[in-house]
Amino acid sequence: MSLMWTDVLEIAIQLAESKPEVDPMSVNFVDLRKWVMELPEFADKPEHCGEKILEAIQAHWIEERD
Repeated sequence: MSLMWTDVLEIAIQLAESKPEVDPMSVNFVDLRKWVMELPEFADKPEHCGEKILEAIQAHWIEERD
């Protein structure tokens, strides 16, 4: 399965699993974007990402952690 930017929930789950030491509320969007692109299953183009997508990923990540 390939992850795309629109797979915000699955991306958040994978980030929560791969970065349990990170508080998603304190993550800046530069790091968040980088970490998403480093996920093994991620296969989308960097230019397809915008602030709204990063906000959605961060919100789901916060929910996953709680």
